[in-house]
Amino acid sequence: MHVFVTGGSGQTGPAVVAELIRAGHTVTGLARSDAAAARLESLGATPHRGSLDDLDRLRSGAEAADGVLHMAFGGDFSDPDDMKRRDVAAIEALGEPLTHSGKALVVTSGTLVMPAGREATERDEPDTAGIAAFRIAGERAGLGFAARGVRASVVRLAPTVHGPADRGFIPMLVATARKTGVSAYVGDGANRWPAVHREDAAVLFRLALEKAPAGSVLHGVAESGVTMRSIAETIARGLDLPTAALTPKEAATHFVSPFMATVYGFDGPASSAYTQESLGWSPTHPTLLEDLESGDYLTAPAS
Repeated sequence: MHVFVTGGSGQTGPAVVAELIRAGHTVTGLARSDAAAARLESLGATPHRGSLDDLDRLRSGAEAADGVLHMAFGGDFSDPDDMKRRDVAAIEALGEPLTHSGKALVVTSGTLVMPAGREATERDEPDTAGIAAFRIAGERAGLGFAARGVRASVVRLAPTVHGPADRGFIPMLVATARKTGVSAYVGDGANRWPAVHREDAAVLFRLALEKAPAGSVLHGVAESGVTMRSIAETIARGLDLPTAALTPKEAATHFVSPFMATVYGFDGPASSAYTQESLGWSPTHPTLLEDLESGDYLTAPAS
């Protein structure tokens, strides 16, 4: 399969591109810079110059492909409406050339779109008033192509996609602990976060491209819910720091922003039982806490 990928030079993207190429697929990746193009070439992919806002370039990339994987997402988080608009426009541009072809379109979202407080399944509806509601429009735009002759699916990634050289939520927690001298959690720290290793996520994306049924919602989740307290305690041991339980008000000033304090206090366990059963996906890589204990999270130089 010839796959057109957006986000292939980002955080998770290189692992996905490498997985696709190992499996015998060819990859063309959207590249908005020389550095992104060089990264794709180093992985064995062909760069396709353009950006998410260049809809004509997205269409031409999709037209030449047997399947499309859309992982890129960006913009100003202070303007979620604009991020939503850009994502939907990009998905429409990528999906339109695939109409009535039976080709695959895989769109990326996150399990943070799901309701808080209980283990969410792939069959549950997202929370339109939740902290990541701005991702829902993209999910719906992608799945809408299933009724237009496209094998469209959505992969909701866990908020923590961990692995070497991570730049996501966990490194931000580590940086805050280094800066403040305490490894903190919100409330009693019993709130749960799903997690998945980057290499396991890459296999899931490949399987979704190869065989996910049209209209599938999939969860990129290897661990359904790791407590934030256990994460904070593992960071504390590694950095030889105390832990601290914060009230929501205290967390709003302790963490990077009030929004991030809300994210770190979110209780959002998620199941991937349907995903694993339907695609034969079996995560095999280290858990989040194992990665924290033996990976580079606590040994990498502070930035």
